Amino acid sequence: MIHLEHVNLVVSHLEKSLEFYQAAFPHWRIRGGGEGEWYGRPRKWVHLGDDYQYIAISDHGQGKSRDLKGTQPGLAHFAYVTDNIDRLVKRMQDAGFEATDSGGDEEHRKNRYFLDPDGIEVEFVEYLTDDTNQRNVYS
Repeated sequence: MIHLEHVNLVVSHLEKSLEFYQAAFPHWRIRGGGEGEWYGRPRKWVHLGDDYQYIAISDHGQGKSRDLKGTQPGLAHFAYVTDNIDRLVKRMQDAGFEATDSGGDEEHRKNRYFLDPDGIEVEFVEYLTDDTNQRNVYS
């Protein structure tokens, strides 16, 4: 079996990114962190997650993130499943983050997209069925 262990993000401001991801994942904790250099540039980093998965966040980012409306190669977005999309959206709004797109609710799922402070798009999806055939039907 293979599963995703972590996503590694380079951001421009560690604390702002932590506010976003901790609002999304309130049950996660900072598992570790440190300081060092990455090709001559100083950086701080943390692993935010639980015992099984996490997001590695490093603060040595410069410049802008990929244009999400463009066609450049790179990350378009990553997604997490939630058991209650409405509760997640409320939590994000209470922390000052608004959904950028609903993604179009379907009969068997609801999803919302948010941009983190560096413009990295994160999707959250709530499945309304356990039937994987129904989950993967798109209108």
